Amino acid sequence: MTLTPEIQQKFGVQFATAQVRALGQAIQATGSVQANEPRMAHIRALARGRIDTVFVRLGDRVKAGQRLLTYDNVELGEAIGAYLSARADLQMATAETEVSGRALDRARNLVDLGAVAKAELQRREAEYKNALATVESRKAGAAKIEEKLHRFGMTDAEIEKLDPRQDLQYHRERSHSTLTAPFAGVITQFNAAPGETIGTEDEVMTVGDLSTVWVQADLYEKDIRSVREGQQAEVEVASYPGRIFTGRISYVSDVLDPNTRTAKVRVEVSNPQDLLKLEMFATVRIPTPATRSAIAIQANAVQNIDGTTVAFVKLAGNRFEKRVLKLGQRAGDWVEVAEGLKAGDTFVTEGSFLLKSEAKKSDLGHHEE
Repeated sequence: MTLTPEIQQKFGVQFATAQVRALGQAIQATGSVQANEPRMAHIRALARGRIDTVFVRLGDRVKAGQRLLTYDNVELGEAIGAYLSARADLQMATAETEVSGRALDRARNLVDLGAVAKAELQRREAEYKNALATVESRKAGAAKIEEKLHRFGMTDAEIEKLDPRQDLQYHRERSHSTLTAPFAGVITQFNAAPGETIGTEDEVMTVGDLSTVWVQADLYEKDIRSVREGQQAEVEVASYPGRIFTGRISYVSDVLDPNTRTAKVRVEVSNPQDLLKLEMFATVRIPTPATRSAIAIQANAVQNIDGTTVAFVKLAGNRFEKRVLKLGQRAGDWVEVAEGLKAGDTFVTEGSFLLKSEAKKSDLGHHEE
């Protein structure tokens, strides 16, 4: 194919020369994108109940504190009933204490006047002490139930509003619990529908913070000695050819798979744009200090046409040739060329996408003929 100098200038076509370079060697392993387990929240109910309303669906993005679902919390309803009963008993005990206290005051006055025997005063003192003890016992019982209400998520203000004299419908509304997202993330698993009965063992959904993901790869036995936690690693996935995601090794297994003779290695990768999806296949490269000489070109010169890796070589007379390449390892912005180019060949860097488009047009015209 031919491109005039004007077209080359218009599209900013630039060139470089294939050269022999000292390339850093790297260990390569295959794996897949997995969730960052410490940032996966498995949402379960605090008690058995029946789901009322579900506010999210599988795949939804949620914010920290966002409502996920509400359910009729059976145990909370029972606890509210017990609390109301305890409050009523406390109120009754308090009233009886006040009556007993007034009776004691009268007895003291009458003893001073000689109108009541001292034994009667002692009896009323004992009754008053018993009434005070009953009040303290009722307070302790109510406080114990109040702690249970706090564990179900009720606030002091909400508990304060509970009153035996309140309308029954209000107390029924209070027995409904809400499950919220503990942090911002994505609903990665979902198993909830209105009307379903759930228990504490049922995982109704999972919220995953995918801003950081793990890439789990299999490392061959011969390469283990060259890999350490904290090393930088490069990750590539087929969905974004040529794009490098950098991360750090956070774990190297101490156990080999007896069948494959490989050890698991985990690379923690930042994923702020959510480009890396769970279960994507990935290639992991771990640079090593060793170097070797090889023919290399800039990675942005490499194009993929219908599954074939190519670069465009400049010939005489503003002509260009599509060369099929066999690539080796990548080192930063450079990639090894095992076959397809020789040292000194001039190839296109910037603007290679234009030649890719022209090549595809030529291929299409050839097929149509």
